Amino acid sequence: MLKADDGEAIWFLDTLVTVKAASESTGSWALVEMAAAGHAPPLHAHHSEDEAFYVLEGDMSIICGDRRFTASAGSFVLVPRGAPHTFKVEEPAKWLVLAPSGDFMNFVREMGEPARTRSLPVLEGPPDIEKLNRLAAKHDMEILGPPPELRRA
Repeated sequence: MLKADDGEAIWFLDTLVTVKAASESTGSWALVEMAAAGHAPPLHAHHSEDEAFYVLEGDMSIICGDRRFTASAGSFVLVPRGAPHTFKVEEPAKWLVLAPSGDFMNFVREMGEPARTRSLPVLEGPPDIEKLNRLAAKHDMEILGPPPELRRA
């Protein structure tokens, strides 16, 4: 059992990731809580696993393939493997991500760094795009480009 602030904390790009269950302990899947304000990852695809989001707080504008929609607190989103997707956190938000293998979690750990505090990171510049592309490929993901302009659906 983990309490609200328990779990490995990682600063990943401009998000705070709290690992609630890692594939090392479950044998397969990972569950992480993510928190961000204004976060918008590049358009990308996971080639070997689906990805599921459950929004706990806030609103997210999401693109999945040709679909655009808004996910608010209580919304569940399933992104099928191979589907190009991205999202934008419209206001401070928290959401859970369920990934069925260790690839996503390993990518987050390698791209991120241990959080020094349980707060959002303060970025000192843009992310290292070469590192992002290299690690995405290593973990069977593909960066397809910058996030398209997202507006509330």
